[in-house]
Amino acid sequence: MATNSVAISNDVEAISSWQGAVVVLGRFLFALIFLMAGANHFNKQIIGYAASQGVPLASVAVPLSGVVAIAGGLSILLGYRAKLGAWLIVLFLVPVSLMMHKFWAVTDPMMAQIQMILFMKNVSMLGGALLITQFGAGPFSQDARRSR
Repeated sequence: MATNSVAISNDVEAISSWQGAVVVLGRFLFALIFLMAGANHFNKQIIGYAASQGVPLASVAVPLSGVVAIAGGLSILLGYRAKLGAWLIVLFLVPVSLMMHKFWAVTDPMMAQIQMILFMKNVSMLGGALLITQFGAGPFSQDARRSR
């Protein structure tokens, strides 16, 4: 009987390790877009495009949004204060989605479709970020290590 208990216990630990690895991969894939896009927010072409879309003080707002995206992405990736990092991603996504992907204001049908896809991508990522604000980084994270 004890042998069966040990076998079940080992299986549970194996599943937990497997799930932990999947969570780390998920954090990496989720954070990657914010780290890559955030770095581009210091590019003059991106700042100019944002200004052409009506972003106020684009020369300040765009690099600042890049810092927010990078900080949030790193926080989630490393699992260090991931709930706060996810709120930074929310803070990044809401204005970016509303200012940069105004599909409802685009007259060209093809561009409207592209902007709607980009808007909905951001809405999807917003949902993921909101989940992280509530459930945190999961196992194999600095947050999990701190809470032990």
